[in-house]
Amino acid sequence: MKKIFKYITLSFFGISVISCSDETVLDLSPINNISLSDAFSSPSLIESSVNGMYNAAAIGQYNSTNPNGGRGYIWGAAFVQQGDNRGEDVVNTATFYQLTYTATYDPTTANNVYYWVDGYRLINRANLVIEGVTTAAEAGIITQAVADDYIGQAKFLRAITHFELLNFFARPYNFSAGASHPGVPYREVGIDTQAEIDSEIVLGRNTVAEVYEKVLQDLDDAESLITNTSLTKASVNAAIAFKTRVYLHMRDWDGVIAEGNKLIGEYALEDSPNGPFLDSYGNSESIFSLTQAATMNPGVNAALASQYNRRRLVAISPIIWRDPSWLADDLRREDNSTETEVGTGMVFTAGGAKFTLKYKDGVNYTDASPVIRYAEVLLNMAEAQARKATPDLGASLALLNQVRNRSLADPGTQAYVAGDFANAGELVGAILKERRIEFLMEGRRWSDIHRLQGDDLQPINGIPQKVANGTPAAELYTLGTPYDGPYGVPAVPYADFKFLWPIPQIEVNANPTLAEQQNPGW
Repeated sequence: MKKIFKYITLSFFGISVISCSDETVLDLSPINNISLSDAFSSPSLIESSVNGMYNAAAIGQYNSTNPNGGRGYIWGAAFVQQGDNRGEDVVNTATFYQLTYTATYDPTTANNVYYWVDGYRLINRANLVIEGVTTAAEAGIITQAVADDYIGQAKFLRAITHFELLNFFARPYNFSAGASHPGVPYREVGIDTQAEIDSEIVLGRNTVAEVYEKVLQDLDDAESLITNTSLTKASVNAAIAFKTRVYLHMRDWDGVIAEGNKLIGEYALEDSPNGPFLDSYGNSESIFSLTQAATMNPGVNAALASQYNRRRLVAISPIIWRDPSWLADDLRREDNSTETEVGTGMVFTAGGAKFTLKYKDGVNYTDASPVIRYAEVLLNMAEAQARKATPDLGASLALLNQVRNRSLADPGTQAYVAGDFANAGELVGAILKERRIEFLMEGRRWSDIHRLQGDDLQPINGIPQKVANGTPAAELYTLGTPYDGPYGVPAVPYADFKFLWPIPQIEVNANPTLAEQQNPGW
C-alpha cells in the first residue's frame, strides 16, 4: 500500500494512525507520539488503541495529514452517502458526490480513492490491534478474556470493511462459477515494519469466494469472542446480524435464516418508523451504529445531518417518492416542516424538493451513523424464506408485514395478504421495494443493486437511470402516478466497466501486482 502506518499518535479521541510515505518512515517517536510497542504496554493505552480503531472507522483521515481529519470514511457517513448516490432513489443536488452519482469517476476521483484508502487504513488498524493485544495478553498486561473481546471487535471491523470494499470494487458473488473472479486483497497483517511493508505491498487480489470465506470466519470468530454489548462498538449480535447480510449476497438462504433466528427476542422494532432516529443511541432496534458527537464527527463536509439536513446535498428522488408501493399516508412520509423549520418528522420540504430528516441534529451533528438495524435482519429473513429451495411464503409475508405494518396508517386494511402475490417472485419484489422505502437514505440501495444483477426472480441490469443531478423541481414530487421522467443520468449496463469502481491510481502505482489486476476498462 502506498500509505503505511508506523506510529500511533495520542489524541483526544484515543489513539490514531499517522500515515507516512514509505520514503519517510520515522526512526524515532516524536515527543507527542508513542510507538506501537508502547501503545499496548498498559490496559489504559490498549483501551485507547481500540477506541482509536473506532475513530478510524467513524471519521477516517481522507487526504488530510491529521489522523482525525477525515470525511466519515468508511463507516461514519461516507458509506451511507456513497451507497445512496450509486442508486436511483436519491438525487445528488450539488457537486459533492456528483461523480459517484453520474458514474463519471476515474482512478483518481477522491471520494472513491479514499473509500479504498481509509478502508485499508481501518483494516490495518484492526490488524495492529489484534497483534498488539495478543502480545499484551501473552505478557500478562491484560487478561485473555479482555484480549479476546478486543480481538473479536477488531475482526468484526476487518470483516465488514473488506465486505464493503468488495461491493464497490468487485463483481457480485454469483458473477462466476464458485465466485472465482477477482475480489479485493484480504489483509491480515498489521503493517508496522519494513519487512511487512515489503511483503504486503505486492499482494494481489483474493478471489471473491476467498474474501467471503475470510469474512465469515472473522465474523464467526467475533461472535465467539466478543463480550461487549454496547451499540456503538462491535457485539456478538452485530456479528450475527452482519452474517445475514453476507449470506444474502451469497444467496445462501438457509444461512440467512439460521443467523436471523439467533436474534429473535434480542431486538424489537420501534413502534414508530421514526423511533430509531428520534433516539439513535437508545432505541430498541439499532444493532450496530457508530458514535457521532459534537467533538467527534467528520463535520460539515461529511456528517450525515450536515450533508442530508442542513446543507441539503442529497434529496429524495421522485422515482421512489412517487412509487405506488409507498402509500400516500405511510408514516415514513411524515413532514411537519415549515419554510423556516425542518420539523421533527421523517421528511422535510425545501424549495419544493423532499429531503430526509432521519438525521435530525443539524447543529452539532450527533446522530449516530446506522450500520445495521433489526428491520434489515427481518427483511433479509423475509427474502430468504421466499427464495429458499422450498419457499415458506407464509413466514416470508409475516416478516415483511412486521416491518411494513408499523408505518401504515391502517394496518387492518393496508397490510399485505397472501392473495396480493401470485408467486414467490412477486413477494420478493414487494420485499425489495420495502427495502428501498425503509432504508432510504441509509446507504443500502447500492448493496441491493449490486447483488441483484442477473437475479432469477427480480433481476436488475446495471445501475438504473436517474433524475438529473441538481435539486428536483417541486412538481416532480406530485403523487398519483409513477415517475416516468424526465431523467438526466443514463443507466449504466451491467456489462459496462463503469459498473465497478477502479482500484485507485495511487494503489496501482505502488503495487505492481494490483497494477496487473486493475478492473477491466480502467
